[in-house]
Amino acid sequence: MSVKIPIPDHIATLPSYVPGATPLAGRRAYKLSSNESPFPPLPGIIAAVADAAADLNRYPDVFSTDLAQALARHHDVDPARIIVGNGSEAVLEHTLKTLAGPSSEVVLAWRSFEAYPIAIQLAGATAVRVGLDEHAQHNLAAMAEAVTDRTSVVLLCSPNNPTGPVLKMDDVEDFLTRMPPHVLVVLDEAYREFVRDPEAADGLDLASRHANLMVLRTFSKAYGMAGLRCGYAIGRPRIIAALRNAQTPFSVNIAAQRAALTALTLQVEMQARVEAIIDERDRMADALRSQGWVIPETHANFVWLPAGANAVPLGQAAASAGVLVRPFDGDGVRVTAGEREGIDAFLTVAASWV
Repeated sequence: MSVKIPIPDHIATLPSYVPGATPLAGRRAYKLSSNESPFPPLPGIIAAVADAAADLNRYPDVFSTDLAQALARHHDVDPARIIVGNGSEAVLEHTLKTLAGPSSEVVLAWRSFEAYPIAIQLAGATAVRVGLDEHAQHNLAAMAEAVTDRTSVVLLCSPNNPTGPVLKMDDVEDFLTRMPPHVLVVLDEAYREFVRDPEAADGLDLASRHANLMVLRTFSKAYGMAGLRCGYAIGRPRIIAALRNAQTPFSVNIAAQRAALTALTLQVEMQARVEAIIDERDRMADALRSQGWVIPETHANFVWLPAGANAVPLGQAAASAGVLVRPFDGDGVRVTAGEREGIDAFLTVAASWV
């Protein structure tokens, strides 16, 4: 007897997440495609992971209690306001599955993080995309206009991935006051540590005063722990409690929890690496502008080249020169501020594609 299990339409039509390219086995290439840290793990992280390995026969703490409490001390908030997950993307997925659904809409800027539409569709909700403005940043006025009675969640990303601009404090404050009481605003601050704009929105400050805001943070970028998958959200206790009920049990492995606890004690070392990455980011941006590229101001660990129809060919040319970048077909190319040699090799390629 043949068996044909039906796949729900919202799953069958899911777009595939496109990760940054990885060097082929046996081939040397600079990987500037995934916004990873170019540095090895911070001092003590490997030892923390090795120490955790002795307990691999045991389940991890189901709610990452020690880490949540350490994060609460670090950010000076109540531990009841923190949920830790298998990367901030997993926390976002739990949020959408908990608060959104087949009858609801989720408003987001576009282009923004590629995982957002996938997470929205997985929840069965409808994505309402609002185009970026001429500076490649969120058009908050248009996003506010897109909110309806069906809207359950609004997604903001600052700095915006993949374009780089930050949202301004006053603009987000005004936006939050315009939201209806049934709408949760999620502010993704995955790249917050790289921001140097004094007018940039501070999600934690805003969340302390606006009950309708939840902030996402991650250990993947500035802390250089992308391979361990650990992120968290800070929001109101009632929302966080609901997310914990919906969360996959034991979703954050024991090595990630121990490593993140160690990482929080290494603020000086982390900040030194962040400053080095910012120097390379700004050097790359200045060089591209001197070549004639018109690129948006970035406060993340990457730059965005609005290459349009040349995005994929430019990405292919860079790969041929031994540099892997992230092209977005018909739109642009995102380049991580990684190793200096890789950046220099990309600059040589980019000069002929202005």
